[in-house]
This record gives sequence, C-alpha cells and structure tokens, in this order.
Amino acid sequence: MEIVSRKENKILNRVEINFRWQHIGQSTPSRKAVMDLVKTLEPGSNPDCIVVKECNTRFGQPLTTGMAFIYGDTSSMSVEPSFIHKRHEQFRSGNASDDAAPADEGGDQ
Repeated sequence: MEIVSRKENKILNRVEINFRWQHIGQSTPSRKAVMDLVKTLEPGSNPDCIVVKECNTRFGQPLTTGMAFIYGDTSSMSVEPSFIHKRHEQFRSGNASDDAAPADEGGDQ
C-alpha cells in the first residue's frame, strides 16, 4: 500500500490519507485488512479511531484506491454519520460504545 496524499486536519483532529494498493495475485482486500494497513502507515494511531471512508477496486485490475481518516480520539469521531459508526463497529475493541450495543440488540445472532 502506498500513500497518495496525507493531510492533517487540525480542526477535526484527524489525519486524512488517500491510498493506493496493488494486490497482485490476491483477492480484493477486506475493510479490516485496509484498516490494519492504514494503522501501519500511521504509527501510534489507535485502531478504534480509524475510519475507511472510501474503498474502490477497479474491475479486472488488482488495484484498490481509497481514503481513510485517522482520528486523534474517539470523541473527535462524532462528526462521522451514524451509518459509518455502524459499518465499523464490528472492528472496534471493547469500549464504552460497544458496551451499549448488546443491550439494544437483545442477544447473540
């Protein structure tokens, strides 16, 4: 994976990364794989504060491009819409927001 551009957005307390990943001989990377690689590109980042905003794979090409946001803390992530939080909740470690989720769902699936 290579970083196409990196921008520090101090107002929103996040780092915005546009990336490009050539995965020759491999399948399309999962959201978790992208999050893990973004974490390695930005040392010291909290994996619970990473949001993969875009992820596009070209048809017939082993090339995935996208954009990821790395927030400084979880309270800064409040600017993200609720569907983004829902999309990433399965990748989060056990924190306060995850503790409330099982009570809302009513059990295991």
